[in-house]
Amino acid sequence: MKLSILTSLAFAISFAWPSAAQEDKPDAYPNIIFVMADDMGYGDLESYNSKSKIVTPHLTRLAKEGRRFTDAHAPAAVCVPTRYGLMTGRYPFRMKLGRGTLLEPNRLTLPSVLKQAGYKTAMIGKWHLGVEHEKNPAANQKLGGGPVDHGFDHFYGIPASLDIPPYYWIHNDRPVAPPSEKISDNNTPGWTRIQGAFWRGGGIAPGYKHIDVLPIIRDRSADYIEAAAKSDIPFFLYVALPAPHTPWLPTKRFEGKTPVSDYGDFVLMVDDLVGRLLGALDKTKQVDETLFIFTSDNGPVWYSQNVEKYKHSSVGPLRGMKGDAWEGGHRMPFIARWPGHIPAGSKSKEVICHTDMIATAAAITGQTLPTNAGEDSYNLLPAFLGKKTKPIREATVHQSSRRYLAI
Repeated sequence: MKLSILTSLAFAISFAWPSAAQEDKPDAYPNIIFVMADDMGYGDLESYNSKSKIVTPHLTRLAKEGRRFTDAHAPAAVCVPTRYGLMTGRYPFRMKLGRGTLLEPNRLTLPSVLKQAGYKTAMIGKWHLGVEHEKNPAANQKLGGGPVDHGFDHFYGIPASLDIPPYYWIHNDRPVAPPSEKISDNNTPGWTRIQGAFWRGGGIAPGYKHIDVLPIIRDRSADYIEAAAKSDIPFFLYVALPAPHTPWLPTKRFEGKTPVSDYGDFVLMVDDLVGRLLGALDKTKQVDETLFIFTSDNGPVWYSQNVEKYKHSSVGPLRGMKGDAWEGGHRMPFIARWPGHIPAGSKSKEVICHTDMIATAAAITGQTLPTNAGEDSYNLLPAFLGKKTKPIREATVHQSSRRYLAI
């Protein structure tokens, strides 16, 4: 079937809004941690690909203690539209085109649904949905349209990917320091232009180092979890990683630890971060009251020559990679753990999508979404809990980097 036909079909199909399943609503609201890797493939995790050359013990632990979804999908094969879909529960073909802030004012979002239920909400990591004055912020200038304007109480992170300038940190809605200095383009011999330690030159904040970003996100996220244990208020923590997206910058502790060069070593750092967050929950005895989800935003940048050289398929048995309408672009690892609720060591073939999180959050908290919100979101709670139901979704719609749609 040609993509033009798929495009027409995507718009022709009617997607009915599912109501929250009150009978599945838990007695107490769980903490929710949602970790989204960046450009990590379906085949990078051992639990999804027995032939993976990258040992990921913490993600393997998560799979053993939770439920592994084998037919989970991002709504797009690239960063920005996937994040729009996750936040809004809407397919990204509904998103306005252009630059600037991409979430519509007053749009109901995943964090705002949880905030309505009394949650503390925090985001740490990569936003990539636009803020005002993003490209040239002044010191202490308000950067509107970001996370704290769309349901998050707290934000500490970066405006976009680590290969897109300018490079600086944002705390809530202000730059920690403006990108007043300059950095040159960076490339790694032996890799394509968009692989290795690749970044584009441009503005950078004084003292900002690309290699420090992932460790800072790791430490701040773990600190947030530990601090949250001192309160009885449930929390939602969205940890949006900039890895293993370029630049691939494993720190010294991880250099050479895998046979897949810098990419594999950087994936190992993602696994280590997950281990640190799981450890923070263990330490504070919040494991049983926390729904922990790990996934990725889209497929990897990993070409056939990389597979041949390193004997590692980052997409596993799938076709395509980041940007593609093929499943390698959007079929993602998706692991959910919630002890006492989600069956440990289980697997589900249910077709699910990142857009489904807002409806699932509403179901967990006993809310019903208005008809103008989460139009493409379905309640996954029955699938999480292992209840036998008819298929939750009729279909999913995926968007490639060239905005081709596929079902």
